[in-house]
Amino acid sequence: MPDWSSLIEALGQSGITVSGRPGPTAVAGGDISAAWRLEADQGPLFLKTGPASSGDMFSAEAEGLAALATPGVVRVPEVIGCGVADDTAFLALEWLAFERPTRDAEYRLGKQLAMLHETVSDRFGWHRDNTIGLTPQRNEWTDDWIDFFRDRRLGYQLRLAAERGFTGDLQEQGARLMKRLPIYFEDYDPVPSLLHGDLWGGNWACCDGKPVIFDPAVYYGDRESDLAMTRLFGGFGAGFYAAYEKHSPLAAGHRDRNDLYQLYHVLNHVNLFGSAYLGRAQELLRRLLRERK
Repeated sequence: MPDWSSLIEALGQSGITVSGRPGPTAVAGGDISAAWRLEADQGPLFLKTGPASSGDMFSAEAEGLAALATPGVVRVPEVIGCGVADDTAFLALEWLAFERPTRDAEYRLGKQLAMLHETVSDRFGWHRDNTIGLTPQRNEWTDDWIDFFRDRRLGYQLRLAAERGFTGDLQEQGARLMKRLPIYFEDYDPVPSLLHGDLWGGNWACCDGKPVIFDPAVYYGDRESDLAMTRLFGGFGAGFYAAYEKHSPLAAGHRDRNDLYQLYHVLNHVNLFGSAYLGRAQELLRRLLRERK
């Protein structure tokens, strides 16, 4: 349990006061970190806590939320405070009462995501590293998307997998795929778009009838990679994709690249959760190597 007196004192330095109010209540939503509802004088807050070593991860998440909020096209939780109190890191966000997503909210989110992707940079990456789950995500600025995706995404995950003992066919096929990456981009030149970075079904919800996205792993990259993640575990209806395509049609070859971008996340699951995801990673690799020879 965190030292609540130190934490409340640190929150006070962020302008959050909780004098005379009940202590935090544990809530769902803390798959990686502990999650709490805190009754503050300014209204209820959603509070994430973790060991002091989580401070950099929370700071990157706060900056990612701010980046997603800046274009003003899709709602994200407002960041109230972020820091470290003694041995506890914390991230305080506005409390949002989530509702079951509706078809209208899904359609809105599809259009809003397409609009978000219109925020672009002149290079791929971000000004700082962050995390994808608990895995470090390297974001050093890179001029070329193929170089970025090979070195900062697939190659990095494959090296982590080798360190965890996942060698053999996974590494051999992964090396073959990385050499062949250019063929997936022969007629397609990705633009560095602002990405959520980890947009699966558990990282969006509905509030007051409107979509909200959260728990990002922000960087500038190919917009198709955000969409590939939405398809990996489900949670997005046909209206979402119809709205996105209506606003920003996808380029030819995007179905092949869908497998490519999903492979990054599946490899990350291999590294986070072990061999349960190994078969899926190998299946994606085989399909990718078979599709374009």
